[in-house]
Amino acid sequence: MSRRKAYYTNKIKRAVHLLFYRRHRKPGVKGWELRRALGSDYPTVLKILDKHLKPLDLQVKTVFEGEKPVGKPTLDQLNKARFCITLRGELTPKEAKMIGWRIDDLAGLATTIAYIISKKGKAPRKEVEELLQDKLPKWKVGVNVDRYIRYGYLVQDENDQLYLDWRTHTEVNQKALIDLVLSTET
Repeated sequence: MSRRKAYYTNKIKRAVHLLFYRRHRKPGVKGWELRRALGSDYPTVLKILDKHLKPLDLQVKTVFEGEKPVGKPTLDQLNKARFCITLRGELTPKEAKMIGWRIDDLAGLATTIAYIISKKGKAPRKEVEELLQDKLPKWKVGVNVDRYIRYGYLVQDENDQLYLDWRTHTEVNQKALIDLVLSTET
């Protein structure tokens, strides 16, 4: 084995340990933590790891806080970003059921996310609950919105405004969701 290959093999192992094992409230690792543990070439290490994860239908996902950079991100922007391991593809309905979500709960989450996106990233909780009451039993709406907040898909501020939280940015392909909503005939 060449020295270069051994060098990257060890770094990939350390990257896997950092990315798969949760150490904070939020899963994943900040770029600056990866830089400190792996060195300044951590973006290269993550690209190699991503190639190894592809056959397993997993990927290294980069989540930027705030606005996504236009074009190729700078090293400074990557240092501030969060890196996580997520599914590359999609869950089948059977797999989604196995993770403990009912189909109506998932539909409510998708509706909520799409609505907040359509309102430019924020919406009053009352509006979201009124929308969901048309689709879900009334008693379940508040419970579900609280669940979406507790699980990190939404965040609520002191003015009862709902925003998309870290888990939505990490796990949900927002463009695909909006394309799906817009392509569906009612």
